[in-house]
Amino acid sequence: MKETLRRHAALDMSPDEFRRAGHALVDRIGQFLDWIQDRSNPVTRGERPTQIRSLLGNAPLPRTGEPAGDLLEEASGLLFDHSLFNGHPRFWGYITSPAAPVGMLGDFLASAVNPNVGAYDLSPVATEMERQTVRWIAEMIGYPTTCGGILVSGGNMANFVCFLAARKAKVPWDVRKEGAAKGESHRLRVYCSSETHTWINKAADLFGLGHNAIGWIPAGPDQRMAPEALRAQIRADVSEGMTPLIVVGAAGTVSTGATDPLREIGAICREHNLWFHVDGAYGGFAAALPEASADLKALSEADSVAVDPHKWLYAPLEAGCALVRDPKMLIDAFSYHPEYYRFDEHAGEGLTNFYELGMQNSRGFRALKVWLALRQAGRDGYEKMIREDCSLAAELFRSLASYPEIEPLTCNLSIATFRFVPSDLRSAGKDREEYLNKLNEALLARLQSGGKAYPSNAVIGGKYAVRACIVNFRTTSDDILNLPPLVVATGREIDAEMRGKKPL
Repeated sequence: MKETLRRHAALDMSPDEFRRAGHALVDRIGQFLDWIQDRSNPVTRGERPTQIRSLLGNAPLPRTGEPAGDLLEEASGLLFDHSLFNGHPRFWGYITSPAAPVGMLGDFLASAVNPNVGAYDLSPVATEMERQTVRWIAEMIGYPTTCGGILVSGGNMANFVCFLAARKAKVPWDVRKEGAAKGESHRLRVYCSSETHTWINKAADLFGLGHNAIGWIPAGPDQRMAPEALRAQIRADVSEGMTPLIVVGAAGTVSTGATDPLREIGAICREHNLWFHVDGAYGGFAAALPEASADLKALSEADSVAVDPHKWLYAPLEAGCALVRDPKMLIDAFSYHPEYYRFDEHAGEGLTNFYELGMQNSRGFRALKVWLALRQAGRDGYEKMIREDCSLAAELFRSLASYPEIEPLTCNLSIATFRFVPSDLRSAGKDREEYLNKLNEALLARLQSGGKAYPSNAVIGGKYAVRACIVNFRTTSDDILNLPPLVVATGREIDAEMRGKKPL
């Protein structure tokens, strides 16, 4: 008689082993949360790639395994000692927020159940929680709650989903059957501001239109799309036999946080029967504020909107969200029904299979961390945090008037930009600009590696600027008011080094 196979899988853990390792890890994460809120600790240690690589060594894949508890202790030590900490109160770099603690726990819980949120049958309650999360996000920003939507990895993917829905809806042939390479594909046009994020380049490239299909509409001195230039370009393209498809407006550009004149853009799209898409990956959630501008609130008129919960909803990475006004447009763009997918048993009950609404079939449970945070904070809690982030950026911008060596540039939503200008160069001629750009680039590099604060950069009208983007519920007035004197002291130091003179 054949002996029954008894297994002990190398990756399995007994419930007691799991509890011990898990409790120890949670304790270490709690200590880390204490540490990260101490302003005397660095935002980053600015280590070089070779330094980090040496920590891991160059050994081959281990032949035998090691205890999970020991590995978790080692991994947490590496991460807590050698990372850039976007949860630090003085991280104001790229638009990445601190992770809400409830979101951390949500990811832990989601991975424990490990549902595949591609089909309802594989993830019944997870599917319904994602549907509810999408509806709450739409409600929060003033978008129709009857829309279709799906959670994705981030802004690029959310914009891609909307772009593909628009392509299917507006290309004047069956693009899913014949492809975008049909004879007249070179005549297709999409329009966006010169300030638009590079996702548009990727989309035009990857989805068959090509870079030449992009009509770049100039932005004015306020970094906003010029509506009359858009209207003129569309008319010129139509007169040359081209086929306009999509206009992309920004609800908070990545460099300066500017919002395009969305109401006017929407009117132009309706006039020409074009798809109106809003990239609100950063700023879309600010539309939740009662005092938000009319332009920002006009995202409610769009055919589609992209937002990122891992930005202004403070969710752990990754979490983006694509919203499309007509849910059928997502089905039209993405749905296939192979024989091996038998997921329609409950079709008469308004069933949602998310594999039909986007590019993934197998999908993780991204929605749980967002769903938990929305319930923990509520609309009022989120409005307060977003409003405070915007107020802190405005306070930083106002404070720059007290520093003659800092030139304020822009302030929109929660982004303030400025640059350091030595006092003896304030009235110099045009030849100073090349030097000032190099000076501010070096200044930013030293600020980032120094660990006392972490801003990023923008280029505004040819000027290389320091950019502080405050999407951080731990930041206070004291934090942001420490930045200008640090900029001045560091700027003077670098200027002295670059010009070979004593500090001013």
